[in-house]
Amino acid sequence: MPDVRGLSEHYRDVARRFAAEGFFTLAVDLYSREGAPDLPDMAAVFRWMRALPDRRVLADLAAAVECLAGRSEVRADAIGITGFCMGGQYALMAACTVERLAACVSWYGMLRYAETDDIKPASPLDLAPGLVCPYLGLFGADDAIIPVADVATLGSILTRAEKAFELHVYPGAGHAFFNETRPDAYRPEIAADAWRRATGFLRRHLQ
Repeated sequence: MPDVRGLSEHYRDVARRFAAEGFFTLAVDLYSREGAPDLPDMAAVFRWMRALPDRRVLADLAAAVECLAGRSEVRADAIGITGFCMGGQYALMAACTVERLAACVSWYGMLRYAETDDIKPASPLDLAPGLVCPYLGLFGADDAIIPVADVATLGSILTRAEKAFELHVYPGAGHAFFNETRPDAYRPEIAADAWRRATGFLRRHLQ
């Protein structure tokens, strides 16, 4: 799943890369109803994201999983989910609410809401004790959006809940370190290592 900017060509390419690794891949457009927000107005992007109803998004993701489970090319007991930034946030939330999922990889997915309401009723950290599948979280130590303390809190929650998980925090990496279209953020060596970790994790749990 893509970041707050939507299903750009970069994320279509990421989906193709997963497919080239041997995974049957579905790229989910979280903005399919309203359309993607205007770029590069990041204030508008974050308003758009804030207005996305979490219950609807998670219902859409559950429906996507059921769609995949019905495909002859797919093992219904070996469906994983991955996402970046906002998509990583929803990947973790889906992995706490969609029983059929067998693995989750979240790339710098946000973990905590500043406030909750009817649109955003629970932060990912609130849902984390309900994790239903093995989880890999990939984060940057210098991420200005996701404090390392929140990553540590996630680890403590999952440990107490006796969940299967791995967390990796990369020194010298900020948010969006995998996105080569963001030269301010992209870290090639870290991105390559994270890709190896992600694909290896998914192979172990899905293939």
